[in-house]
Amino acid sequence: MRIAVIGANGQLGGDLVVAFSENGDEVRALTHAEIEIADLESASLGLADIRPEVIVNTAAMHHVENCEREPGKAFSVNALGPRNLALGARELGAVLMHVSTDYVFDGDKGSPYVEDDNPRPLNVYGITKLAGEHFVRCTTDKHFVIRTSGLYGKRPCRAKGGLNFIELMLKLAKERGEVHVVDDEMVSPTSTTELAKQIVQLSRSNSYGLYHATAEGSCSWYEFAQEVFALTNTPVRLKVAAPGEFPAKVARPKYSVLENRALKTGGLNILRPWQDALRQYLGARISSSASHLFV
Repeated sequence: MRIAVIGANGQLGGDLVVAFSENGDEVRALTHAEIEIADLESASLGLADIRPEVIVNTAAMHHVENCEREPGKAFSVNALGPRNLALGARELGAVLMHVSTDYVFDGDKGSPYVEDDNPRPLNVYGITKLAGEHFVRCTTDKHFVIRTSGLYGKRPCRAKGGLNFIELMLKLAKERGEVHVVDDEMVSPTSTTELAKQIVQLSRSNSYGLYHATAEGSCSWYEFAQEVFALTNTPVRLKVAAPGEFPAKVARPKYSVLENRALKTGGLNILRPWQDALRQYLGARISSSASHLFV
């Protein structure tokens, strides 16, 4: 199939290009230089030139604090952008796969969120991403809206200063010897490599709709860091952050665990426990570092 991956230079986008290519698909990798999703004409012309059968949108304004400062821009990118792509997909008869977020929920449920739980975002980022979901679901029938959580991958995450959580923990451990991490925020850390493979799998289905797609299981950020240090044999003093040690500038959900109910119901779930995906990520990281020694 002919696939257009939008946001192809991002953490997830890069792995999607690889995953679809390895699947034998014809992939067109699109970055902000090739397509501006917030502009209807740019989005329409960019897609019309390629005429893809499947459009995968990972482009978004991710930085939570910047979304609060520039809500108009956030709405243009995170809400109107998906609408523009949905209009283009409908015109072409293409399938639109749109990546959304756990931040559409407020975190008060205390047990894993399923697809039909009522969203209640706490911040501008979550509100604009939820609006984008609604635009997609109301504009084109052939759609997949995919909510995910706690992403990490081998490519730089620009919204987080270039470092994902794992790399940040290892960097701080090396520099400081002691690391403080919060233990009151629950998440399902999800590998972009794993999620990309899940999206490829889902693209072969015509069971359109809303899906949650995260690694199986959950942990606090403290527990995730603990596992990272254990698997890498990193000498470090890991401590629970004191209350208020890292005050949030913007309200965020304390509980961001999603249940892949729709994927499982449809027999489509291939996501593994977060511990298995983390081991694979760290193993690939070690292999990459070792190969550089012989270049």
